[in-house]
Amino acid sequence: MKTLAVIPARGGSTRLKDKNIYPLKGKPLIRWITETVVNSDSFEKVLVSTDSDQIFDAVSDLPVERHV
Repeated sequence: MKTLAVIPARGGSTRLKDKNIYPLKGKPLIRWITETVVNSDSFEKVLVSTDSDQIFDAVSDLPVERHV
């Protein structure tokens, strides 16, 4: 059985602007969760579902695919 992880990361936060790329201890918030999922070795494919180029750019060097 193939395993798939989907990380939803919508752009356009209203209460905290750019929440998903907000730096936390030197890394964008989205990068923390994406690295954790990738490093878990539990998934054959990891998709980042986002409508924001900035969000995907923050994790594009990792072995993930973008889903719009």
